[in-house]
Amino acid sequence: MGEDWTNQWSGLRATDSSQEPPRRHRREKEAGRPIGRRALIVGGAAAAVGGATLGWDQLAQGGAMREGMARDMWKMPGMRKPRKEGEVDFSGAQWVAASSANWRMADRPADYTIDMVVIHVTQGSFDSAVKVFQNPAHGAAAHYVFRKDGHVAQMIRELDVAYHAGNREYNERSIGIEHEGFVDRPQDFTDAMYRASAQLTARVCARHKIPVDRKHIIGHVEVPEATHTDPGDGWDWDRYMRLVQEARSASA
Repeated sequence: MGEDWTNQWSGLRATDSSQEPPRRHRREKEAGRPIGRRALIVGGAAAAVGGATLGWDQLAQGGAMREGMARDMWKMPGMRKPRKEGEVDFSGAQWVAASSANWRMADRPADYTIDMVVIHVTQGSFDSAVKVFQNPAHGAAAHYVFRKDGHVAQMIRELDVAYHAGNREYNERSIGIEHEGFVDRPQDFTDAMYRASAQLTARVCARHKIPVDRKHIIGHVEVPEATHTDPGDGWDWDRYMRLVQEARSASA
């Protein structure tokens, strides 16, 4: 995040033009775009089922799940991609769901390639970060939030698009990781936090085949048109990257 919660968020991020626009506005903005392959697949599927709202199993049993269609079928009205409630992508993470207003359902990496990790600092406590990400008026949230003792909460599934970077393209291609603390207090970034976060980043890089380097693991401040300063000068990038490399090598 990189800025004080009360100052940064009292105006509500949903009004920030650099963030993901509200769903209605996105639809209006995208209405003039050429029809893509994904839209054609979904439209064809809708015609195939005659506009009926069918369950996922029914469609699969009826032979409607053809190559390319399975990825996008859940985007049809009345459909929902199969998911397990409370499931996490990182072993040991605590599931705490962010408000659905602060992220967008997707099917990454099938629809958007994940090739980046964005490091954030909460500019507040772990509890305050979790609470604000559960607020539908907030307009932003990250996939993960780390506490100083190394505990981590996952708030958004990696396959979904979190509104964390303030840049739509970067949101779609990245995983956002928050860390409890303040940018001007390097003592907030404990050894336990660095090591636990490095383990997560190494797993994310392995899972999505992301190179472990500073081109693909970046700070929020490095996002184009960023208005945030996190993780700040107090974040030890040399130490963090070394720990990520070690964790990646150990799991290879």
